[in-house]
Amino acid sequence: MISVHRSEDRYRGGDEAAGIDTRHALSFGPFYDPDNLRFGPILACNEERLAPGAGFEEHPHSHTEIVTWVVEGELTHRDSAGHSTVVRAGGVAHLSAASGVRHVERNDGDGPLAFLQMWLAPLEPGGEPSYTVVPGIADSTPYALPGAGAMLHVRRPAAGERTAVPDAARLYVHVVRGRVALGGEELGPGDAARITGARGLAAVAVDGPAELLVWELAG
Repeated sequence: MISVHRSEDRYRGGDEAAGIDTRHALSFGPFYDPDNLRFGPILACNEERLAPGAGFEEHPHSHTEIVTWVVEGELTHRDSAGHSTVVRAGGVAHLSAASGVRHVERNDGDGPLAFLQMWLAPLEPGGEPSYTVVPGIADSTPYALPGAGAMLHVRRPAAGERTAVPDAARLYVHVVRGRVALGGEELGPGDAARITGARGLAAVAVDGPAELLVWELAG
């Protein structure tokens, strides 16, 4: 089964005056939808755009696996566990909040910053916080989140190219760029598909190259 969720239907949050534009795919903060609380372990999928100098000042997280995909610009990250880094476009960052951590996320660059941030529930609570960055992750190198029973795949098909998506109990597919045909549906930038019982599916880039993120979920 495929359930398509369009970019224009996302709940708009953030703080325009502070240079923060956020679009939420699932219930988040003041936006509450009892039928849209989570998809498997995925608790949030937020599109974030920060103007130069804007950001999220220090705030806490716990018992959450936070994965960030930078689409454009440079994301500055600092946390209470002593990590400080800049994540650039095409890089994936993973903050395991574990028993508790505080962090800062900012656009300290001169240009716009756009990133996709996904929160996943851990299989087990507790532990020590950790932070990992993989710059320029390749299509053939999935990023595993064993603590959440999940695997992130990056797909960048050329125009007309067909790329298989994993067979899995659940898949969450988010289109970053371009347009793709998937399971009889056409998806554009910001659109997402939530799929259960995926078998033999493939995505095809329509009218040009595309980039999509595919979460393979155990349950």
